[in-house]
Amino acid sequence: MATLIEWLKNINHRFWWIIGGLTVLFIASLIFVTHNAMFYQQPIAQIVKITDETQTEVTDEHQNQDIVYTQHIVAKLKNGEQKGKVLTLANEYSESRAYHPKLTVGQDVFVSVDSNDSGQLKGDITDVKRDQALLIVSWIFILVLLAVGKKQGLYAMISLAVNAVIITLAIDMYIATSNISLLLIMSGAVILITVLSLLFISGFQAQTYAAVVSTLLGTFVLLFITMFVLWITNEQGIRFEEMAFLSRPPQAVFMAGVLIGALGAVMDIGVSMSTSLFSLYEQNNAISNKDLKASGIEIGKDIMGAMTNILFFAYVSGTIPSLLLYLMNDATVGFTFSMNLSLELTRALAGGIGIVLTIPIGLYTTIYFIHRKRVKA
Repeated sequence: MATLIEWLKNINHRFWWIIGGLTVLFIASLIFVTHNAMFYQQPIAQIVKITDETQTEVTDEHQNQDIVYTQHIVAKLKNGEQKGKVLTLANEYSESRAYHPKLTVGQDVFVSVDSNDSGQLKGDITDVKRDQALLIVSWIFILVLLAVGKKQGLYAMISLAVNAVIITLAIDMYIATSNISLLLIMSGAVILITVLSLLFISGFQAQTYAAVVSTLLGTFVLLFITMFVLWITNEQGIRFEEMAFLSRPPQAVFMAGVLIGALGAVMDIGVSMSTSLFSLYEQNNAISNKDLKASGIEIGKDIMGAMTNILFFAYVSGTIPSLLLYLMNDATVGFTFSMNLSLELTRALAGGIGIVLTIPIGLYTTIYFIHRKRVKA
């Protein structure tokens, strides 16, 4: 107990100010999202009572069994011209939770409002309001990032927010202007994201410039290789059916996804190579290029496998629900994997190519910048 008290005394006042400020921001943001229904145009209702719940056993043509529950709900509108009025709703959810979630008293839902012949309000649930849960998860992420990364964590958080804004603006620009290729727009966004992120986090120094150059070279080389392979194979084996609902060319959308998806892994390789080699140089200014190359190759071998696996699992994990849905409805394994994994595996392979290529690109780019620093010294 005495040790804990001494530790608390040694913590400076600045730390407590930061903790207090974050606590106030968290409470204020939580209060805001709890009472922000007025800012939504779509009607929002709060569930005040669940009057009844019935269940029905169902079996489809493939003998898949499930139980469907129907909730009869009384809710109160929280915004719009009919704010404060009560309406009745019905919510169907299954035991498998395949579509709609189970609702509880106190939850907020988006609704469409109608009235029956007697003037009583009724409606349909269109979605669940989830901003509270998203806010809590976001705050957990922010606190962990700041606790571990401290100042660099703050910079990373700001950089992430800026990158999200850039990608959003790029997509909005593509939607608004059908004459500009999405791949061209995303290429510009990738350059901007790379330059701003690395300069903001690492500052204006030689190792940052090396990381920027190697990241951009690795990303665009993998893009050109992927485009070339798809061209010579005439896109055989690539199933664009999941993009059939788009009114734009799916190939451009797919390649833009490859570009953005591989950027993070390639950037990590570029930063790791430049930081590690510059660290070796700072410790021993007389280190030879031969030793730098040997060290860089070893560093690349250590991180190559891990980053490739990260890309593979990140892409494939999102297809698990679709795989289960196809297989449970008696689709063949070959057809299921072809329909759901062709695009994801192609993205993962393209990202893997970028990771492997960025190792020698980052190695020689960093050595070049180290050589320039030696000449100036």
